[in-house]
Amino acid sequence: MRGQGLQQGSVAGDDGSDDEGCLPGNKALMTLDAVAAVHRLRVDSQARMDTLNARRSEDERVTVWKATWIPVVAAGPADTTSGLYLDTETGYLGRWSRYDEPPVDELDTLVTYLEEAADMLEAPALATRDRPGLIGEALVWLDGVTAARESRWQPLTG
Repeated sequence: MRGQGLQQGSVAGDDGSDDEGCLPGNKALMTLDAVAAVHRLRVDSQARMDTLNARRSEDERVTVWKATWIPVVAAGPADTTSGLYLDTETGYLGRWSRYDEPPVDELDTLVTYLEEAADMLEAPALATRDRPGLIGEALVWLDGVTAARESRWQPLTG
């Protein structure tokens, strides 16, 4: 988090504004503390699933998390319920959820995801997945704006 420094253990990430992050869909880049905490929880969840998997046939086994998956993006700055992980074996992103839903693969690497977000900010008229704009002075992506706040959203002009 901004301004807290290394000695307090929280590094990098997105503090957001009004509980929204700065990435498309108002998602947030996770702090290192959040990455470690979510990874531990998800590994523990898979360990519980592995206990159940021991009684299942090979084709009925369920994988909800792999140790090589690193959570990188959350639904919001303070959210730990869902987001994107980096599959360190393939380099691609996938979706995770604390509800042990099956993971969903994305067709982006973390680099292409972040580059596309930067491109949408640089040339908002060409944005394909989401549209950047402002509510007040805060960056807000249209897909993540509630109906109650949509009238205050102003498109970002490049």
